[in-house]
Amino acid sequence: QVQLVESGGGLVQPGGSLKLSCVPSETIFDFNALGWYRQAPGKEREFVASIDVNGGTTYADSLKGRFTISRDTAKNTVYLHMNSLNAEDTAVYYCNANIPFKQYWGQGTQVTVSS
Repeated sequence: QVQLVESGGGLVQPGGSLKLSCVPSETIFDFNALGWYRQAPGKEREFVASIDVNGGTTYADSLKGRFTISRDTAKNTVYLHMNSLNAEDTAVYYCNANIPFKQYWGQGTQVTVSS
């Protein structure tokens, strides 16, 4: 069973930055893509960003320019760099990994943007 371990969430002030990390239990090259989703209170889970096995990236249109997804193959880790955070970014952020016909989810890490 694939496991995804997220870290890096916390409380940040509006305008601040945060970096989330996701470490899968298998090499990142075993997956078609790794990515991030988020779910705010009372809302559905939504796509944030993903990075495919070749390093190609995809972003939610509304987050382009503020969020950046990257990976460190030596550390087998995928990151989500979040800048200019605002209250609307408050959510539980989930790491996602997919292979053909199957998806895996991390346990989620809380990000709260508040003064």
